[in-house]
Amino acid sequence: MNCNSRIFASLAALALATGLAQAAEFKVESASQIDGRLPAAQFANTFGCQGGNQSPQVKWSGAPAGTKSFVVTLYDPDAPTGSGWWHWVIANIPANVGELPAGAGSVGGSLPAGALSIANDASQPGYLGACPPLGQDHRYIITVHALKVDKLELPPNATPALVGFMSWANGLGKASLTLRGSR
Repeated sequence: MNCNSRIFASLAALALATGLAQAAEFKVESASQIDGRLPAAQFANTFGCQGGNQSPQVKWSGAPAGTKSFVVTLYDPDAPTGSGWWHWVIANIPANVGELPAGAGSVGGSLPAGALSIANDASQPGYLGACPPLGQDHRYIITVHALKVDKLELPPNATPALVGFMSWANGLGKASLTLRGSR
């Protein structure tokens, strides 16, 4: 390996290590859990479940430099649909916000000014709690996307898939937390 190749390899490794260190700082957490599991308050009150249907508390920190807005999602990849289930999608959260309190995305809850609640996979705006089939243990992935734009330009009928696409196209980083739920 010649000198230029070694320098390039060293710089590439340093850039990768720096990027990974920065990504590791962006984290999401939730007080709405018990030992990594969703409690009854975050379960649906429909589809045969009798939970509180309260959106979880979500807190994030360490967003990448240049973040101008956030998107928060809660997704169940184990739902028996062939495509998972989007329980909650909130777009256009201002960059100065670092937490959504429990219930913020539920009926009667209060989202930050400018935030946009996207219809979940039951075609309802706001949060729809977990309700896995009896005997199944599902993953519920809470993700916070840090975006390089002040807001996503979305049509009134935007789907979670469109918000996901736009989040990746405008993303600076993401942080996720996986909780489990069963009944």
